[in-house]
Amino acid sequence: MSTLVEDLATQPVAFPDASGVVATARIRAGHNGRATTLPLLSSDGPFHFQRLRPRDGLARVDIIGAMSGPLGGDRLTLHADAGPRARLQITAAASTIALRGPTDAPATYDIRLTVGDHAALHWLPQPLISTAGSNLRQTCTVDIAPTARLILREEQILGRTGETSGQLTTRITVLRAGHPLLDQHTSYGDPHPAWDGPAIMGSHRACGQLLIVDPSLSPAAHPAVLLGDPDTPAHGVLAPLVGPALLATAVADTATRLRHLLDDALRQAPTP
Repeated sequence: MSTLVEDLATQPVAFPDASGVVATARIRAGHNGRATTLPLLSSDGPFHFQRLRPRDGLARVDIIGAMSGPLGGDRLTLHADAGPRARLQITAAASTIALRGPTDAPATYDIRLTVGDHAALHWLPQPLISTAGSNLRQTCTVDIAPTARLILREEQILGRTGETSGQLTTRITVLRAGHPLLDQHTSYGDPHPAWDGPAIMGSHRACGQLLIVDPSLSPAAHPAVLLGDPDTPAHGVLAPLVGPALLATAVADTATRLRHLLDDALRQAPTP
């Protein structure tokens, strides 16, 4: 039986008032008994989805920015659901750039990921760049089944070359079988106190995380390891969480060095 595909890439953007864009985009992956399918790709606002050729058993979707954003006042939401036994990878063609908007109100960008039984989701976007004068509140909420696997990468670049960071608040919440696995909240840029002090970022302007969840992981078998060369301004650690999960956290002076650290963490850990 053929699968109904909904592709709403041309649906209009909602402008409820002059303060910003409201947009909700959705991706749903399922398994038909032979392979992963994509029965729903619903683009909206700055999100435009492109199907990529499957690789290593993973259905792949690339997020292409259809417009600038998020800008101050925007309300953006992205849902991605990997159903039971589906294997899905989501990437992005370019960085997300938080910009000053027509209003002083913060922009919001809410990412909601669901991973069903025996499914796998690889969430691998490009970095989020917080430009001077921007104000963004980003959340990433993940609900993962106990038999599911997850790779989640997040990278933040605090300011473009020669400029300071905008206001950026991020929160990652991961629930496994309904129980908290990770709940982390960070804030950067003025007026957040001491964000560029030695206890947080110091002189670094790139930071990121890589979370790996796999029911086959044994935390005792994966002691914490340091990442990076002590002679370079890029440092990180890969450490087990309470549960079948590993978390790499890294800071660097450039986006390139940050990505190298997180790629190194992925090489040292089992791949879901």
